[in-house]
Amino acid sequence: MADRVHPRDDSPPQTTEFKPRPAAAPLQEEHDQAHSYPQSPTKPDAPQSEKPVSPPPGTYVIQIPKDQVYRVPPPANAKRYERLSRRKPSRSPCCCCLCWLLALLTAFVFLIGVAAAVFYFVFRPESPDYSVERLSISGFNLTSSRWVSPEFDVTVRSNNPNDKIGIYYKKGSSVDVYYDSVKMATGSLPTFYQGTNNVTVFVTPLKGSAVELTSRDRTAMIGEASKGRVPFKLALRAPVKIKVGPVETWEITVKVDCDITVDNLTAAAEIGSKKCDYGVDLW
Repeated sequence: MADRVHPRDDSPPQTTEFKPRPAAAPLQEEHDQAHSYPQSPTKPDAPQSEKPVSPPPGTYVIQIPKDQVYRVPPPANAKRYERLSRRKPSRSPCCCCLCWLLALLTAFVFLIGVAAAVFYFVFRPESPDYSVERLSISGFNLTSSRWVSPEFDVTVRSNNPNDKIGIYYKKGSSVDVYYDSVKMATGSLPTFYQGTNNVTVFVTPLKGSAVELTSRDRTAMIGEASKGRVPFKLALRAPVKIKVGPVETWEITVKVDCDITVDNLTAAAEIGSKKCDYGVDLW
């Protein structure tokens, strides 16, 4: 019985190209493998744990949806953000000068306040007191002419109540007497030094020359003299220097304004009423 001879296949072995399995047919691939190759015993898969593995202590897990993840700052402004973040804030020279000026002014005002407080508590300054004690009048002829040349002798009382402050009365003072708005006579105070706790009474002569009175003023003055109430206004301005120990201040102007009424226009005139206001110009 003749043996069956099979032809020899001398052709080179064909190479097979590995192609990835399509993910859509896993069951078909497993079916093909089960039929093509003998199944070998395989190790059963480890059972998967039902609970997820917790992260190590100190770890925070934050889950953010992908559509909510943004880049800060946006890519279009990233370069500008870096440039601005590197820029150092700087102050203008004008701002610095203004700050220094305000600081110096505040310090200066504070020092002046401290010095004023120390001066007040140490020397206890009090304002001097001025009053008109007497007013002698002459030179009024209201019937013969409209021109008059009146003369006044004003007796002024000056009181310095301070214990540690003296007053120098300097040149350049003025004392004026007015009737209504017409200046009747003018003069000046004597120059002298008034010590502490001192009362000085002095007489100041005032003179007027060719003062014109209107018929209305003459008629009004005659009527007031008959009633015993002729009003005058006295304005006193005196430059003084304050002496505190060995130190003298700059010149300060003392201002005294008095409203006075007299009973007649003679040398024996008596003051019926008087009211004086006192003020000071420091500069």
